[in-house]
Amino acid sequence: MKTYYFLGIGGIGMSAIARYMKDLGNKVYGYDRISTPLTLELEKEGMIITYEDEVSEIPSDIDLVIYTPAIPHNNKIYNYFIDNKFKMEKRSQILGELTKNKKCIAIAGSHGKTTCSTMIAHILYNSSVGCSAFLGGISKNFDSNYVVNKNSDYVVVEADEYDRSFLQLDPTISAITAMDADHLDVYGDYKEMQKSFIEFANKTSEVLFLKKGIDLHLFENNTSAKHTYAIRGVDADYYAINIRCSNGGYYFDLRTPEKIYYDICLNYGGVHNVENAVMAIGIALICGVSEEEMRQSIASFSGVKRRFEVVINRKDLVYIDDYAHHPNEIKALVESLRFQYPNRKLTGVFQPHLYSRTRDFADEFAKELNGFDEVVLLDIYPAREEPIIGVDSIMLLHKINNMNRYYSSKEQLLDLLEALYPEILVTIGAGDISELVPQIEKRFKDE
Repeated sequence: MKTYYFLGIGGIGMSAIARYMKDLGNKVYGYDRISTPLTLELEKEGMIITYEDEVSEIPSDIDLVIYTPAIPHNNKIYNYFIDNKFKMEKRSQILGELTKNKKCIAIAGSHGKTTCSTMIAHILYNSSVGCSAFLGGISKNFDSNYVVNKNSDYVVVEADEYDRSFLQLDPTISAITAMDADHLDVYGDYKEMQKSFIEFANKTSEVLFLKKGIDLHLFENNTSAKHTYAIRGVDADYYAINIRCSNGGYYFDLRTPEKIYYDICLNYGGVHNVENAVMAIGIALICGVSEEEMRQSIASFSGVKRRFEVVINRKDLVYIDDYAHHPNEIKALVESLRFQYPNRKLTGVFQPHLYSRTRDFADEFAKELNGFDEVVLLDIYPAREEPIIGVDSIMLLHKINNMNRYYSSKEQLLDLLEALYPEILVTIGAGDISELVPQIEKRFKDE
């Protein structure tokens, strides 16, 4: 038995590894800035967590400190470990070590990777193939971001491009869902980000899935078997046809290089999730999942918390919560909402995430937010950043070409939403906007 200390234990990726270490019978301690539903779950599972940045809270017998690069370098506990020469490793290094001698399925991309990896894990876990998984979101089927099957060699992971973390992985099968510019605070420019994705792909030993539209020439020196996928498009290797909306979900036919699978049922909203299913099914079939197992698993997939999560579903009001925090994610979200709820008024509440991302993509955010009939902006969620002069939600609001645009504090939001009489309401963002979801649900559920 060893003692592990997790700096930033409440992070979605960190908590999955903490759960794994606890399952092995180890002692697990941790620090995070705030208490959340996830950290409370970890405490129920026997982990000891402090929310005070004080070295007096640190146990004496730590074998390894695991930390996230999001921890600020002025953190007292972080500096205590540095000054006293504790053995320390990044989360990404640990994930690389845990998956080293496994058949690793790694899903990368500037967006879509959480839903795709969770979908693949759900299909494999419920088949004769089996898998373990370290996920970047809470699977509603597993009610966790971590699942284990000791009898399977497969392990599914979300491959995070932030801080070049995914370069610690050695995948057997990998996929890239998107390569949109993001995390430019880390990479400096888009070319550098592209290089990291190419390097990640080149570490893949057997099969690489690429979303149609990604420049294939970038991967021409890649030696793994390459497959393309798309929601529609006869020039992709895997694609959907005959997509029909049904009771908040979809039916579609899937064309693969081998055959057509007719009338696949996905009981999960968001037409972009049909495209995610195309890739997830393609990978599952390559791993040896049977058609019957695939059909049953896709039909029973309940999604990921905060990914097109339907909170209220009534005739007069649908309320959806989504993690979108990049312009292209908002674009896909609006397209899905328009497809699923034609001729309904769309009200979007957006909390921008990071000052640098808001600055770098202000025009793109404004363009995609115009897709809503009504837009409400909350203050920027800073996460790891200090404010940037001239960059705030009012700046972004003025760029939105929509007369029905509003700025609101969190405290005023509920009253504003009630006055707007929303038909399709969506809360959007990767910050603490999720804490408002129960309050919004309570305000509107009894109407």
